[in-house]
Amino acid sequence: MESTTKTVVIVGSGLGGLICGAILSMEGYAVTVLERNKQFGGNLQSFARDKHLFDSGVHYIGGLEPGQNMHRIFKYLGIIDKLKLEKLDEAAFDKIVLADDAREFNYAQGYDRFINTLAAEFPEERPAIEAYCAEIQRICDAFPLYRLQPATPGPPADAGALSRDTQAFIASLTDNVKLQNVLAGNNPLYAGMRDKTPLYVHALVLNSYIESAYRIVDGGGQIAKFLASIIRRHGGQLLNRVDVTRFVVADGAVRHVACADGREFAADLFISNVHPAQTYEMTDTELIRPVFRRRVLSLENSLSAFVINATLKPGTFPYRRSNYYCYLNDDVWTSMDYTEATWPLSYSLFYSGTSRNKEFAEGISILAYMKFEEVAEWQDTLNTARTPTERGNGYEEFKQRKAEALLEKVYLRFPELRDAIKSYYTATPLTFRDYMGTADGAIYGIAKDYTDPLRTFISHRTKLPNLLLTGQNVNMHGVLGVAISALVTCSELVGLPYLLQKIDDAQNS
Repeated sequence: MESTTKTVVIVGSGLGGLICGAILSMEGYAVTVLERNKQFGGNLQSFARDKHLFDSGVHYIGGLEPGQNMHRIFKYLGIIDKLKLEKLDEAAFDKIVLADDAREFNYAQGYDRFINTLAAEFPEERPAIEAYCAEIQRICDAFPLYRLQPATPGPPADAGALSRDTQAFIASLTDNVKLQNVLAGNNPLYAGMRDKTPLYVHALVLNSYIESAYRIVDGGGQIAKFLASIIRRHGGQLLNRVDVTRFVVADGAVRHVACADGREFAADLFISNVHPAQTYEMTDTELIRPVFRRRVLSLENSLSAFVINATLKPGTFPYRRSNYYCYLNDDVWTSMDYTEATWPLSYSLFYSGTSRNKEFAEGISILAYMKFEEVAEWQDTLNTARTPTERGNGYEEFKQRKAEALLEKVYLRFPELRDAIKSYYTATPLTFRDYMGTADGAIYGIAKDYTDPLRTFISHRTKLPNLLLTGQNVNMHGVLGVAISALVTCSELVGLPYLLQKIDDAQNS
């Protein structure tokens, strides 16, 4: 008797691909996940340097209190109780540091505490801070899926939520420029741009952290490990070092994927966790019109970053349950507009959570924006754990020069760090490109634009009935955004009301 089990091939093992694989395997689909790199997980990957674990992309997660959206999703997947989590400082999960001020402006968890904390610094601006928080929550309510409520996949019914500029909204609430900067102070979480970033992006990202903010202890790679175990436990398979080069189409549907080593993987359904532009480049069919391909290929990606991952000497740098967003000029919206002489204009500092030591930090990660053009000289090289390649002395000298420039700026705020660093390792836009698969190393995929919001909206559906998209370019980036994108993708196969009911039912188990 012929099997009636539906087969699914998922290309890419980032968070979106893994959540899709976990959900569909739990629903009885035969799942195969294909990953070109050695390690599964995309931005969830952790790596060790000098016996210390660093996260490649996920430094903290919001919405993890019982009943909140990310907690509910992880509860449904059966992994929430397995994760090692540390709640960030309720009085200061993020600290905003401005160039002309010695103070640290704290973002507190919980809206009442958030308002009271900032109002203590700006007592005359309490009405503006209250209005800001009320609007952030109202916008989140306009996106039912964000609250895990039934909705039609696609833009929200309140389309106006898409076409408002974040910076202009904040400026409309108050003339106090310093408060304006503070309220936008953690905009590196979404690569915020003046006159471009939609207010809904700011609102959806920030709200989840104000609700609750947690650091993953001993590496975010554990999320990938637990999701992979779900897939395997339900009979699925995950294969690494598999470089998919084409989605092969016949008779109006994808029939198999072709790989660089000659292997082919056939299935009933296919999900691409690869950037949409690259997915469409890999798909040769007249069903995807040239004008649509050009539109997707022309979409601007977010900026990339330069990263220092530093191990620290024991007992030298106190551990903090906070993240720092530090600015070296007087406008938090201009950090991308640097020159060779002024770089960096800002940086973010994250502490690595470890179960070994809660008094002193063992490792930190420092991120600063970097344009891909700065490393274009070496763009024809590829360097991963699977395909190690030397990029040459010029590249090593470039990284050292940039690291020293960044560290000198960091020492201005954290002078004790100068003698605390044991060793450091760097990543550039090329690192993000090689490991995450975006052509220009973009850290958050396609940049959203409030002036033309539907142009940057990418549907999970394609013109091929059995090819779906998932990941940070569908819906939103970040752990929560990608998780919701995965729900949207899977709902195409199992139904959204059914899936949301399963999530609800899991809360009482």
